[in-house]
Amino acid sequence: MNPAHVAHPLNRRTRIKICGLTREQDVDAAVAAGADAIGFILYEKSARFVTPRRAAELARRLPPFVTPVLLFVNEAPGKVIEACAQVPACAVQFHGDETPQQCLASTEGGKRPFMRAARIPLDGASFDLLKFASDHAAAMAILLDADVEGYGGSGKAFNWSLLPPSVNAHLVLSGGLTPANVTDGIAQVRQRCKTLAVDVSSGVEVSADGGATLKGIKDPEKINRFVAAVRAADAQLA
Repeated sequence: MNPAHVAHPLNRRTRIKICGLTREQDVDAAVAAGADAIGFILYEKSARFVTPRRAAELARRLPPFVTPVLLFVNEAPGKVIEACAQVPACAVQFHGDETPQQCLASTEGGKRPFMRAARIPLDGASFDLLKFASDHAAAMAILLDADVEGYGGSGKAFNWSLLPPSVNAHLVLSGGLTPANVTDGIAQVRQRCKTLAVDVSSGVEVSADGGATLKGIKDPEKINRFVAAVRAADAQLA
């Protein structure tokens, strides 16, 4: 482990992104709970899809210093740029198979900050995160999600303990996070990177009959519990 990561003061506060929002009341609940970023999914095959126009409407509710994030999957650079123009303060999340060159083209040479999702195998198969982070060095962060069929949104967590001990990048932990497990996730991953953020979607959604969640419909109580669990982890590890 890189000793510089262990004592770095920026490691102490975990940033929080609530993703897959579709309703005004859920945006308001996430902001009230203390989220740092709000994610809108502009991928038409997602059950949480919103149009660029709808994302812009919801983003206008955000106060200063809460960042709207637009998520794309293998979208043409021109369409990414057009969508971002409707949400001027947004960051971008690339969640498909985008190359470093495509990420730069879609953000006009990196003028707009972006994250790149890394898909970590659920079965423990080898994944070279160090090379991935190096290849995408222009990204402001690497988001870690489970490699499932399709693109994200499975609610499944990969084995955090298999990550490299030291990654020279800002990381965003995602995939299957809930109020119950996010404290453990932070404890396992924080010291492996420059700084850590967490990203949750299904883990804070309303539960339907049978235990499934209503995709895109958030539960304010779960959001508050998730944020409280993150802050508890920060306090424990300070």
